[in-house]
Amino acid sequence: MNDQEKPDKTRRNLVVATSVAGGIASLGAAVPFVASMLPSERAKAAGAPVEVDLSKIAPGQLEIVEWRGKPVWVIRRTKEMLESLKVAEARLSDPGSKSSEQPEYAENEFRSKQPELMVMEGVCTHLGCSPQLRTAEAKAEMGADWAGGFYCPCHGSKFDYAGRVYRGAPAPTNLTVPPYTILSETRLVIGEDEKTKGA
Repeated sequence: MNDQEKPDKTRRNLVVATSVAGGIASLGAAVPFVASMLPSERAKAAGAPVEVDLSKIAPGQLEIVEWRGKPVWVIRRTKEMLESLKVAEARLSDPGSKSSEQPEYAENEFRSKQPELMVMEGVCTHLGCSPQLRTAEAKAEMGADWAGGFYCPCHGSKFDYAGRVYRGAPAPTNLTVPPYTILSETRLVIGEDEKTKGA
């Protein structure tokens, strides 16, 4: 009888040990698999608000930051850049930005909270290329009446310093203004405005 009990105990111990080892191995394989399905830190950060140090942006300078996987431009516009907006108006498709995307506080001729600060998604509304800054000095390339703005080299769309598209360009609407908050003279947050702040 003792001899029969020994194999049963050994077999039972072997089954338990194998089950435990199998469970640990399964758990070990599942942890990296489940972890791979969670969003990465970079992916989380891509949708989070982005702070910009305005003290580093000189007049006329373009700063590019990434928000939600898109380039966002921040420019401290000069007096000449602001004056060029009136000059360009007659040649624009949507000078009042009625068919374009921007927050309520950017529904003005400057398309911004403060005239000198431009915050804009640097993505052409035609096929998603990234336009390039072309100052008023680029008349040889852009034409004698060019007052400065942005040019999309992919298909030739032109935009003024408020991101408003010129007539005849393939881009259907003005560039998009993302939500943003000006925290102080030196700090701005992209991806958050008064309505979404703390929500």
